[in-house]
Amino acid sequence: MLETLKRGWWLVVLRGIVAVLFGVLAFAYPGRAGEVLVFLFGAYALVNGLFTLGLGIRAPKGIPGKGSLVVLGLLGVVAGILTFFYPGVTALSILWVIAFWAILTGIFEISAAIKLRKELSNEWMLILAGLLSAAFGVVVIARPNAGALSIIWLIAAYAIVFGVMLLTVAFRMRGLFMQARRAAHPA
Repeated sequence: MLETLKRGWWLVVLRGIVAVLFGVLAFAYPGRAGEVLVFLFGAYALVNGLFTLGLGIRAPKGIPGKGSLVVLGLLGVVAGILTFFYPGVTALSILWVIAFWAILTGIFEISAAIKLRKELSNEWMLILAGLLSAAFGVVVIARPNAGALSIIWLIAAYAIVFGVMLLTVAFRMRGLFMQARRAAHPA
């Protein structure tokens, strides 16, 4: 799995960029809470799911964690598509979709980090990203009646922090990829 992540580091960069952009846009347009939330979440989940699915599909057969990446990607794609097909869904329903998506994302990311534990230093960042995702989902379930604006800001902050963590992991993967490439082709 580490080899797949090293070669697909740029897909993780794209996931991180999309997460940060989602967070910034959610902060920028809080007044249109329902409409903006539905559109931004749907777009974020769909694009993030597609990038994750691409990373999973590009992984060589038999690599540990390939299935987790594919399932995580499919979850994102399904969450994004459902959001676009049902834009009139109540705020509570969309919060449930977001909450369960975040919890499942967190679980799969923690699983991936544990599988990479022996191959990657600082895997704690991926574990922390997974814990952040899962904790965010639990908070949304626990406080569904919180104001729409506060939920949007919480979602935005989560997306930015999560995106920055993904970018950190991605550039670490890029470094490992470049190091392996230099070792394979010495000057």
